[in-house]
Amino acid sequence: MGVVGTGVMGKGIAQIAAQAGLQVLLFDARPQAAQDAVDDLGRTLARLAEKGKLSAEALAKAQANLRAVSTVDGLAPCDLVVEAIAENIDAKRQLFSQLEGLLSDQAVLATNTSSLSVTSIAAGLSLPQRVAGFHFFNPVPLMKIVEVIDGLLTDRNVSERLLALGREMGHTAVRAQDTPGFIVNHAGRGYGTESLRLLAEGVGSIEDIDRVLRDTAGFRLGPFELMDLTGLDVSHPVMESIYHQYYEEPRFRPQPLTRQMLGAGVLGRKTSRGFYRYNDGQQERSAEAPTGDARPARVWVSRKHPEGHARTVALLEQLGATIDAAESPCADSLCIVTPLGEDATSLAVAEGLDPTRTIALDTLFDTSRRRVLAATPVTTLEARAQARGLFGADGVPVTLLLDSAGLVAARVVATIVNIASEMAQHGVAAPADIDRAVQLGLGYPWGPLAWGDRLGAGTVLTVLENLQASTGDPRYRPSPWLRRCAQLGLSLLTQDLSRG
Repeated sequence: MGVVGTGVMGKGIAQIAAQAGLQVLLFDARPQAAQDAVDDLGRTLARLAEKGKLSAEALAKAQANLRAVSTVDGLAPCDLVVEAIAENIDAKRQLFSQLEGLLSDQAVLATNTSSLSVTSIAAGLSLPQRVAGFHFFNPVPLMKIVEVIDGLLTDRNVSERLLALGREMGHTAVRAQDTPGFIVNHAGRGYGTESLRLLAEGVGSIEDIDRVLRDTAGFRLGPFELMDLTGLDVSHPVMESIYHQYYEEPRFRPQPLTRQMLGAGVLGRKTSRGFYRYNDGQQERSAEAPTGDARPARVWVSRKHPEGHARTVALLEQLGATIDAAESPCADSLCIVTPLGEDATSLAVAEGLDPTRTIALDTLFDTSRRRVLAATPVTTLEARAQARGLFGADGVPVTLLLDSAGLVAARVVATIVNIASEMAQHGVAAPADIDRAVQLGLGYPWGPLAWGDRLGAGTVLTVLENLQASTGDPRYRPSPWLRRCAQLGLSLLTQDLSRG
C-alpha cells in the first residue's frame, strides 16, 4: 500500500495499515518529509508498546512495514495508493494521472478527500472505475470509522476491496455515495447551523444553548464549544461549501455571524477567542444565576400533549407542587404548556390561557440535569420567577429562554434526524451505516435515526410540521422517509426493500 502525503492524516493512515500487517510505502513531495514521517511513526509505535498497547513482536513488525520512498516512481509495486494531500482537486487529479502510468491496471487509487467529488477527481483518467474515496477522520488511529465512497464510475469490486481493508485495519467501514459531505459531514450540518439560527434569533445566549444541548440532549460538547475546538477557519468553509454544493438547500443554510467572526480572525481556541474567551487554553464561563425561592400557589398543566402532561405532573409531584387539576386553570395558577415544535405563545392562544402567567416546559428531553423553560413575551416577571424557583427547587439548574417554536433541543435534534432521514431517502448510505458513521464520527449520544426512533418518528414529524407552520421556513419540511416511517409505524433504520 502506498500513502502519498505525510501530514497528520497520511501518517495516521500509514500507522493503522502497518499495524494491520500491510507493507506501507510513504511518499511526500517535500524533501525528507516521508522519511521524517517513518521515523515519527516508529516513535509513536514505540510509545504504544511502552504503554502495553503493542507487544514487542507487533511493534517490530509494524515498524518494519513502514518505508519511505524518495520519488513517486517508488510506489510502482503498490496494489493500492491512498492520497492524503491538500484539498485541491487539480493537485489530486495530477497525482492520480501520474500514478496511473506507474501502477498495474488492477491497482486501486483511493482519495482521502473530505469535501471534493470522487467522480471529479477521477475524471480524465483512463481507468476512472478504479478510483474510490477512502475517507478517514482525525486522529485516524482513534476515530474508528472510514467512509468508502463510490464515484459515479467506480467499480463495485474496488469499493468492496476498500471496505474489507478498512475492517482489516480495525475500523468500521461504511459505503457512501459520492454526494457533498458524504455521510458524516453531511449529517453533521444540523447541529451547528440550527444552533447558530437559535443564537441569531436571540432564543438564548451562547452558554444557554450549549448548556441545554449538553445537559438535556446529551451532546458531549455544546455546538459553540465544538466550533471553537474545531476552529471557524475549518468549520465555516465546510458550512458554506455544503450549502452551495446542494444548490442553496435551506436545511444547510449558514448564518452571517460565523463569516464575520472568520473575517475578524476570531476563530476559537487557536486564537484564544471565539464564541468564548480562553485564558491559557481554559474556557471562560459565567456562573449561572440562582433560581431563587419564589413559588406559585398552584400549577395547572395543559393536556394538549398527553405524554408531556404526564411527565410534567410527575415532575411537579416530585417537586412538591400543588397541582390545579381543573379543566381550566384557577386565577392564581401558573400555567404550564408542553410544546412539540410550538412556542408558549401559540399554545397559550390555542387553549385560551392567560399569556401573562404561561410558561413552556421542554419534556421531550432529560429533565434530571436541567429544566428548560420559555416565557411568552408578556409572561410577568413574577410568573417567570415562580417558574424558575419551582423547577429549580431540588437544585437542578433552570434555563429560561426567549419564546421559540421548538425551544432548543427539539429544534436541533429534529433537524439532525430530518437530515439523516433525507440521506436515507436519497440512498446516500444504508440507514444503519448512516447511524454507525455519525455516532463514531461525531460522537452523538445515538445515531440520528436511532435517536428519531427513541423520540418516535411521529413525534419528530409533529415537531417539524409545527416548526414549518410557525416559521414558514422550508428548512423544516419533513423528509418523505421520516413521514413514511411515521405513517407505517416503522423504525427509521428500516432498509427499504426496493434498495435491497
